Amino acid sequence: MKQFDIDYLTRLLADHEPPCVSLYQPTHRHRPDCQQDPIRYRNLLREMETSLREKYPKREVRALTEKFHALARDTHFWNYRTDGLAILGSGEMFHVFDLQRPVKELLVVADGFHVKPLLRVYQSADRFQLLCLNRREAKLYEGNRYALDRVDLAGVPSTIEEALGGELTEPHLTVSSHGEGAGGRPMFHGHGTRKDEIDIDTERFFRVVDRAILERHSRPSGLPLMLAAPAECHAPFRKASHNPFLMADGLQVNPEAMGADELRELAWRKLEPIYLDRLAGLVDAFRAAASRQAGSDDLEQVARAAVAGRVETLLVEADREVPGKIDPATGRIETGDLSHPEIGDLLDDLSVIVFRLKGKVVVVPSERMPTASGVAATYRF
Repeated sequence: MKQFDIDYLTRLLADHEPPCVSLYQPTHRHRPDCQQDPIRYRNLLREMETSLREKYPKREVRALTEKFHALARDTHFWNYRTDGLAILGSGEMFHVFDLQRPVKELLVVADGFHVKPLLRVYQSADRFQLLCLNRREAKLYEGNRYALDRVDLAGVPSTIEEALGGELTEPHLTVSSHGEGAGGRPMFHGHGTRKDEIDIDTERFFRVVDRAILERHSRPSGLPLMLAAPAECHAPFRKASHNPFLMADGLQVNPEAMGADELRELAWRKLEPIYLDRLAGLVDAFRAAASRQAGSDDLEQVARAAVAGRVETLLVEADREVPGKIDPATGRIETGDLSHPEIGDLLDDLSVIVFRLKGKVVVVPSERMPTASGVAATYRF
């Protein structure tokens, strides 16, 4: 699975040379459901080509659509799907995202990318990373309460050989100065046992992994990192680690002997209380702010505050839709019907506005939402 982080969102929200195609569809992990996924995808491609040809020259359409059609022909790709698929493509870029939550089937051809479904997935509060480690190998997973998938370790050495290469520790032997052995041969004494060598290599390997995970994965994603490793690896890794996202409590297990579902269940048992505490803290902060008129759950008030850059934290109710659109200049709300092509979801529009202006957006389960409007905003000023 390719990691999805804030840098991707920021780039996708920037201006791009049109046409920009945003394709979303639910996918399936197992048979027989997954067999329908490529069929539904090809149906979306036909819709995409029709829409593109109405607005753009054939040469531009051909170059862009070929990237999408290449995936349609990729049997391996369709045999290994997650719960959702997002593909964003233009003449200058083409990104495929595996999603760990289903999304509604949607195709948008426009002057910019439609990123609202991605924003909701990215901002969900239950996401985490799991570092599976032993003395010789490291693997990284990303997940939520429902799914756990392996992350491509771009720029991170996954084995001790990759990390240390030719620098693996050699035995240190010296000639004794205290005499000779049988037959007049000099006596050799080893300074450092085999266990010492292994410990030195392990410490160096852990340091390399920790530094690379922090720079390439933890810092860009901002996600909590849980360690899953045999008991003897926890203390040396934590001693070597400088990762502020590393959780104090981990899993003392052999991850190689466990499946992804079992690891996810064990990790979520430890993460759920932390997740609930975080949500409770956000809710308490909103209520305290609202009591002194520094926060609101009124959609019109929140929309005006959002376009003015005043929203510091926005809680959005998961799976809730409020038909309408927001004037990006004034924050004025126009209600409507989602079936109308110019009417979208107010909550998604609001989330994008807040995100663009460097606010924090957190998607909250319905049962934890402190308001009935679908939003709860805490203001900066």
